[in-house]
Amino acid sequence: MWREEVKLPKGSTLQENRKVDVVVVGGGITGITTAYLLQNEGLNVALLEANEILNGTTGHTTAKITAQHDVIYDELIGHIGVEQAKLYYEANDNALHFMKDLIEKENIDCQFSTQDAYLYGATLEFDHRIHKEFRAYEKLNIPCDFKTSLPFQFDIRAAAIMKNQAQFHPLQYLTHLAKQFLEKGGVIFENTVANDIEEGTSPTVITRDGHRISCQHVAICTHFPFYDGAGFFYTRMYAKRSYVLAAKTKQKFPGGMYLGADQPTHSLRSATLNGEEVVLIGGEGHKVGQGINTEYHYQSLQRFAEENFNVLSYPYRWSAQDLITIDKIPYIGKLKESKENIFIATGFKKWGMTHGTVAAQLITDLIMQRKNPYEEVYKPSRFHADPSIRYFLRQNLDVADHFIRGKLDLPKKSVEQLEKGEGNIIYVNSKRAGAYKDEGGKIHCVDTTCTHLGCEVNWNAGDSTWDCPCHGSRFSYDGTVLEGPAKTPLKTINLNDEESTQ
Repeated sequence: MWREEVKLPKGSTLQENRKVDVVVVGGGITGITTAYLLQNEGLNVALLEANEILNGTTGHTTAKITAQHDVIYDELIGHIGVEQAKLYYEANDNALHFMKDLIEKENIDCQFSTQDAYLYGATLEFDHRIHKEFRAYEKLNIPCDFKTSLPFQFDIRAAAIMKNQAQFHPLQYLTHLAKQFLEKGGVIFENTVANDIEEGTSPTVITRDGHRISCQHVAICTHFPFYDGAGFFYTRMYAKRSYVLAAKTKQKFPGGMYLGADQPTHSLRSATLNGEEVVLIGGEGHKVGQGINTEYHYQSLQRFAEENFNVLSYPYRWSAQDLITIDKIPYIGKLKESKENIFIATGFKKWGMTHGTVAAQLITDLIMQRKNPYEEVYKPSRFHADPSIRYFLRQNLDVADHFIRGKLDLPKKSVEQLEKGEGNIIYVNSKRAGAYKDEGGKIHCVDTTCTHLGCEVNWNAGDSTWDCPCHGSRFSYDGTVLEGPAKTPLKTINLNDEESTQ
């Protein structure tokens, strides 16, 4: 939705070997903010983006700038202690104020507005949890309030309110930063896929097309790290997909940003689209590749919308993917303690606007050799005995379960039975395959074995993609990689000669 209203600065295509101070990989909020900050420090920075900048998760967010990250602070206090939990809050609160101050200083027109953030529960279970979360706010000295009702038709039992948070138009904000970065001498290379890194005192980023960029530091700001460096991040995170409707309604939105803690979750905020107010209604999250027919998630959001608003139309709908770490705290900092000049930022859960800014500030400080008070909180090499072990085992048992189930899953239809716009599992030459019939009647057939670690992908009808239930890789209907950790496309199958091709 956000891209409809923004003219983005265009990057160039990398065509020769280059040497720069810093290579930033990833054209979302983290990458662009990091590149902007480092260029302002006087460094020579190149930003690489596999597609077009601001075309991934950043362009599909509900764009809340908030330190309220679902029901988390009571849990953080229990697992990492009051002081570390306070640092987590302060890092995100500082990010909010950094963005607010920059928007005011640079006079960025991006629909920034201060809003209170409401976390509410409607059931007895979440009434108890919201009360505990509110007490955690008080313990951490977070400006807050408590209510037992909201300005909507549905009833709740409790709401913990974090005061003076914000919302904005993310691409209008980041377009300004990208333009400033380019004006100050930075370079952006779009349609440039970073594929590997040669480590050393001067690391070299190698692109899929074989181009090489030497530098002093690399900042990996891709959604899923394109380079793992034996960090095994795919075993320490899982991918979750959620859905958003933009609804035009008769009644005016009452203000505020709202997140329901009950299942399925629902998120509410307003936005301005072509001069008209719309309500962004999000939620219905599930692990990638493991949900029911994804069209049902949109239908469920629509039912919720029409139960609580007088809806006139739904001009937009989209889905987004988020990575969640085993302790729910992002991995930001040195890729490994032994890798002094390679940095990573990933696992933001659903809070990329603040955590992307936290990451940019932290990585900038580390490259500039400045102390940052939040380094230990976000250190990628950390491992908390509880809950890390429990979640690590749970997620990887889930991977094993889906790996086996995928191999045993029987095809659902034959090619002849497919309707236009439908994708499904079929048999090709006695082997499992995936087929999609486009609106013109053309069949696109792929091998359903994920090129990451061999799990079987499932069809996502809502987005017309093949999604891996094990580690969250996503592929277009023709096999092209859309989301990592997979780097290689699905093999395509020619139904005429039944031969596989890359």
